[in-house]
Amino acid sequence: MSPRIALFSHYRRHPLQLAALAAMILLATALWTGIHHLTSQARASLEQSESAVAERQQVVREDGQPVSVQDFVTLRRQGLCVMPWLEVPVPGRGRLVGIDPLAAHCFAEPEHTPAPWQGELDGKPFVDISEAAAQASADASALVLLVSQADGQTPPPAGYRYQAFAVAPDTAELGDSFLLNLDALGVLVLLITSLLLRSVFLLGLAQRRESLALLYRYGVNRSQLSRLLLVENLLLALVCILPGVWLGRALSLVLADGFGQALEGLFDRPLYAGGGEDWWLPTLTMVAVIVAACLAGVRDSSGSLLTRVQPAFFAVLLALGLAVSLWAPTLIWLFLAVALVFLAAGWLAPLAIAGVVRWLARNTGDPLIRWRLQEVAVLVRRLALPLVALQFALALVLAVHALVTTFEDTFDQWLGQRLEADYYIEVPQGADITAAVSWLAAKPELVSPELWHQVIRGRASVQAASGREPVPVDVFALGPVSHLVQNWRLLAQTETPWQALARGEGLMVNEQLARRQQLAVGDRLIVRLGARRLQAPVLAVYPDYGRPSGEVLVPASLLPEDFEARFRSLSISAGIEEIKVVEAQLARLWHTPQLTVRDNQAIRTLATDVFDQTFLLTRAMTTLTLILAAAALLLMVWVFLSTRAWYFRLLIVWGMPQRQAATQLTRVSLALIFAVLVCALPLGVWLTWILVQRINPLAFGWSLPMAVYPGFWIELAVLALIIGLSIALLMRLQLRRPASAPESAHGLQGGER
Repeated sequence: MSPRIALFSHYRRHPLQLAALAAMILLATALWTGIHHLTSQARASLEQSESAVAERQQVVREDGQPVSVQDFVTLRRQGLCVMPWLEVPVPGRGRLVGIDPLAAHCFAEPEHTPAPWQGELDGKPFVDISEAAAQASADASALVLLVSQADGQTPPPAGYRYQAFAVAPDTAELGDSFLLNLDALGVLVLLITSLLLRSVFLLGLAQRRESLALLYRYGVNRSQLSRLLLVENLLLALVCILPGVWLGRALSLVLADGFGQALEGLFDRPLYAGGGEDWWLPTLTMVAVIVAACLAGVRDSSGSLLTRVQPAFFAVLLALGLAVSLWAPTLIWLFLAVALVFLAAGWLAPLAIAGVVRWLARNTGDPLIRWRLQEVAVLVRRLALPLVALQFALALVLAVHALVTTFEDTFDQWLGQRLEADYYIEVPQGADITAAVSWLAAKPELVSPELWHQVIRGRASVQAASGREPVPVDVFALGPVSHLVQNWRLLAQTETPWQALARGEGLMVNEQLARRQQLAVGDRLIVRLGARRLQAPVLAVYPDYGRPSGEVLVPASLLPEDFEARFRSLSISAGIEEIKVVEAQLARLWHTPQLTVRDNQAIRTLATDVFDQTFLLTRAMTTLTLILAAAALLLMVWVFLSTRAWYFRLLIVWGMPQRQAATQLTRVSLALIFAVLVCALPLGVWLTWILVQRINPLAFGWSLPMAVYPGFWIELAVLALIIGLSIALLMRLQLRRPASAPESAHGLQGGER
């Protein structure tokens, strides 16, 4: 019999172990492929769509009506270079963009660079407009008429005007960070997978130690054994990875619709339909992970790396990582700190558990308790890698749950504050808002003066009185300062900030501006509003989630007449009948047949639904990662316990009833898992703090409240109980199986007494 056949026959004798290992590789591949597919599709589609409309303008009607095919024909006949652009949502794929390639030929591209829509229209995401129109429903996106850069300086025909066109507002920083977080989750999946595969490899060697030793005596050298083992794992990987890639694609298609809604609704970034995606990158990545996990070969078959480096080194490393996380001025330093803390915590946790149980064993007089504690120490040493992987997965799930729950609570509270009014009325372009404000002020019996205000948005420059350079900021002006905003949560404030704001005695700034300019309540700011130069103190700092821009909140009375308002609206709380009267009167004042009136409660419900979709992917991926770690640990426990079954049966040989012996093993397994849970909790709390108090401020300039939700710890404890009882069940099964004594104390990898 050749060495290859003798070595590969191991899984023929242990088919369940082969099936479990294959399932682990399959699930890990599916997880990483799903994350990679969604994020790569999002980045590619965003880049392609944004490059297609970069610095473009669109033609809109002066009367506010949507453009139609007839408008396209009219403009083309007048010699204007326009191209139709029709976005159509496709369930499960994102969006398709319908264009007319013949109309696009007049678009001039610099340096003969082909436009993204030129060439074959293959649905990635551009298709012929007739195909898009055929798939469009009644509520599909409205037709847009793009105009080329060359014609952008030419006055538009009568009845039309130019307007800037972009696929979405400038919130790319937040959307990119969301994708970056998913990439980080994918890296963590790969890390946990490599730890688990490494533990499979080492414990497989332990299970086959005697057969490997026999092959070595027959002349098979260690290098050849290493190569054969590596080939064995690669063959298994190739068989499992390709179905895993397909399963990951299927998972991403299931989640793509909700993921696209999340990008578009929360981050203003639509997800466009993708075409043929690569399969080789996930395959090569997983093969590389498996090769890296098996490179050490048979010389590293102990399964324990804990004795190679002094624990003091990792204690210093842990302290260094914690210190850097407090100091880190940039995200790069912060990510380095996270890596150091995870490395040190993963190395120290098994050492700490083993040290504590050995100390407890030395200080107890009960032989049975001493045996249980020593058995826990043995399991920790021999199952270090899968236990560390489980620790990381538990910490990740805890941190993600805290982040998502905090974000949901904060977002709901913030959205409730911003949408406190019942109705939102958009002021048409060029309309005079002064007449509307005067009319509303004269109708207190119709709308209470405390239940409406106007909102004016624009741009200004801000300079701290200490002499820093002026910086551009957004302007958020209110008039009057109604009760609709006076319940806002403020991060820092003077004694009566809203009353002082209403009197024009100061201004407020959002958290982003306060952090970047190091502003505090009472600091004086110089704000240039058009031709007016205003110097006022900071009355309060308010949270402004989801936007990277700095902003100042001022009363509308301080705005000069030449202030260029980019957006104006009215927020009103009134009954249905009253709002109909208001709408009719404002339409007459502004000489427009139709106003944009939105129900804020409907907007809030829609926004909340979209936000729930946003973290569906993250919740699913973290849960599946935890399942992967737990299932792999059970596999490793089964393999390892087969090497210790003879020692378990000694309890019965020494006179203990089998039921009592099984109870002792249950206590051992529960103690082991709960020790890992105790080590995972501080790591998860620290990771939560990193996410909400360090990463967010460094990336966007705003932070989230720190919360740990101890109630969720109980859920993790129940999960740990299930895992511990599953291990106990495996121990009982091993206890019932006949087991022969090893030839020597170190004949098997479980040979510690």
